[in-house]
Amino acid sequence: MIHNINGVNLNVLEKGQGSTTLIFLHYFGGSALEWQSVMDQLAEKYRCMAVDLRGHGDSEAPASGSDYSVDGMVDDVLALLNTFNLKNFVLVAHSMSGKVAFALAARQPDGLQALILVSPSPPVPEPIPDDERQKLLQGYGQRAAAEQTLKNITESPVSEAVREQIIADDLRTAKPAWDAWLLKGSKENIANRMATISVPVHIVVGAEDRALPPDVQHRMVLPYLKSASFDSIEKAGHLLPWEIPEQLTLFMQKKLDTLVQDKTNVLSLCSQSGV
Repeated sequence: MIHNINGVNLNVLEKGQGSTTLIFLHYFGGSALEWQSVMDQLAEKYRCMAVDLRGHGDSEAPASGSDYSVDGMVDDVLALLNTFNLKNFVLVAHSMSGKVAFALAARQPDGLQALILVSPSPPVPEPIPDDERQKLLQGYGQRAAAEQTLKNITESPVSEAVREQIIADDLRTAKPAWDAWLLKGSKENIANRMATISVPVHIVVGAEDRALPPDVQHRMVLPYLKSASFDSIEKAGHLLPWEIPEQLTLFMQKKLDTLVQDKTNVLSLCSQSGV
């Protein structure tokens, strides 16, 4: 469904119901569709909403003068939360949108319970080699380049239908959004905000991720967080929601169950102490 957010029409996929809402954000050159299988498995217990960020998927692509910065994307997500009056939510973000999630959590919005991050882009400038950055810029809109990107960022085999969707999402990403991330967003440094993140952070990566190798999390993400859990899944690359949705869902379910249990324990302690 399309919603006008900050003057931009954003596409939002919705499924399920529950007292906690899971907000899903996608990777650079991707779309909300990457989360469909995960949402299908979680919809019995949670309200699930996956957002096409501006310039991606079925969302509108404002002209290049518009705000495609990390904070611009944060503003869109926060406005969407306000539109739906969400007061109890977990942010689930992948790759590019991991940086968006860090910036959003640093603002300490009411109702945010936790971050679940899949191979997140670090709060410091993302280590994209200059030659790779130029290849991505020059290959924009070219199927051969999209096919090569797919080969580079996946490890586990995917179906032909999934393969075509990944390529289609790459090719339909708007050029202003494409260029903005590669030339500006990925280079932003928001590390000085990380100390204000007060919710649990759970990070999971594919052990064979070649786009953002696991060591990037250890060198460029974890040192800036007060605390965070870190897990890796064998025989998976960068696109975990497409490659191994069942395993990723199990990981998420465990973290969500822990979150619920922790809240129950806190309420119990408050009750016992008369608070």
